[in-house]
Amino acid sequence: MKYLIIGLGVYGRNLATDLSDIGNEVIGVDNRAEAVDAIKDYISTAYILDTTDENAISVLPLNNIDVAIVAIGDNFGGSIKTTALLKKSGLKRLFVRAIDPIHEAILQGMDIERILTPEKDGAMALVNEMSLGLNVSSFAVDQQHYVLKFKAPKIFIGTFYSEISIKNAYNLRLIAVTRPQEVRNMIGMKEKVDEVVDLDEPGITVEKDDELVFYGAIDDFRNFYKTISEE
Repeated sequence: MKYLIIGLGVYGRNLATDLSDIGNEVIGVDNRAEAVDAIKDYISTAYILDTTDENAISVLPLNNIDVAIVAIGDNFGGSIKTTALLKKSGLKRLFVRAIDPIHEAILQGMDIERILTPEKDGAMALVNEMSLGLNVSSFAVDQQHYVLKFKAPKIFIGTFYSEISIKNAYNLRLIAVTRPQEVRNMIGMKEKVDEVVDLDEPGITVEKDDELVFYGAIDDFRNFYKTISEE
């Protein structure tokens, strides 16, 4: 896959090199020459440019990017303007790092696919997510076993939870399910908050916005995703 990472500070640099190490094509961007020089030998391409300038950002190969990640961590205004320009460009997938709770609330209002909070989710967890091909929240139990939370695959929609026999098929264990409910955030904008679904209640079926929490080995998760992606 091809990733665009804007902001090559500590977080962005680690994310870029980790993604590159597992075989992805990574394009890095920063307005500081020293940041670009430090990483240019470890990723596919690196640009020195100001991503708050619409003319400058137009030189990037945005039509060929699978995922763009705004990893700016020290410039609130720069992050917001860069995000707005990328949204305007029509990028299909955009992840943005939130600097603080106010920034996070504004990004929620911009309908960003994924808001990154490095204090909660390390860069390596995001790499595991991308290697699985799913939007994943993860917790490492050890080097091989994880608890992963991800959106219900399409093949499960409408299925009774009592009928999901994933443990036998993939050696994974379903341990919880959450479903989003709409509330208003601290600045009055609407957002969705996850609430736990009672799986013991009869007749509960999988809905399209449900997120499933499984425990298992990372290789079993990969085998699971490979199987459902082929169906």
